[in-house]
Amino acid sequence: MRFLSVLVLVAGAAIGVFYPWVMSNFSGHAIGSFRVYEGGRFRPVTVQLSESDAPVRVLVDLTARAERVASQQRTVLTLTAASGGRTALASTLSFNHTDNPRQVSPQLPDKIFRDEAGVIDKVAPGAYVFTVGPGDADGIDMRAVDLILRAGAGAIDERARPAGYALMGVGFVGLMLSLVFGRGGERPQNPNSQPPAPRWGRNGAPR
Repeated sequence: MRFLSVLVLVAGAAIGVFYPWVMSNFSGHAIGSFRVYEGGRFRPVTVQLSESDAPVRVLVDLTARAERVASQQRTVLTLTAASGGRTALASTLSFNHTDNPRQVSPQLPDKIFRDEAGVIDKVAPGAYVFTVGPGDADGIDMRAVDLILRAGAGAIDERARPAGYALMGVGFVGLMLSLVFGRGGERPQNPNSQPPAPRWGRNGAPR
């Protein structure tokens, strides 16, 4: 049971955590990275997209001097993508699920936090204007913000995370039960349950 529980736990982590992370960060190919905030100023970025780029995954990297960006459900950044006067994507970014931010340099306290703004499923050929702005979260020492676009990005199955977390829960509970009942089954042997060694005669204990 213990081995099976470990397998279920690992499978849940692969489905609920590793699979969405790989799809978000590595599926498709990179269109480019664009600096949208630096020196205290936000600026829009215009990117030429073609129909063959679809679907386009939109990611945002926030460089800040902090261990965590936000401890509450607050908006750190807002993002919109528009083409031909029509909004193709509108999103709010909180970065509150980034548990392991990347470090800029061992000598600097700055960390890089990544959040996904969404996916543009259908792309009309032409110029897309990406506008990033501040949200309602205060006290964040932002150094830089980068927009990352990936073309041909695979779509993440929305059922993956809840299914993976459920498997992780089942595997963890099963592992704990196997450890508890495994220790309970290994009872020490009662010394009185064995007959005493003969004191004399053949095979008797030496005096």
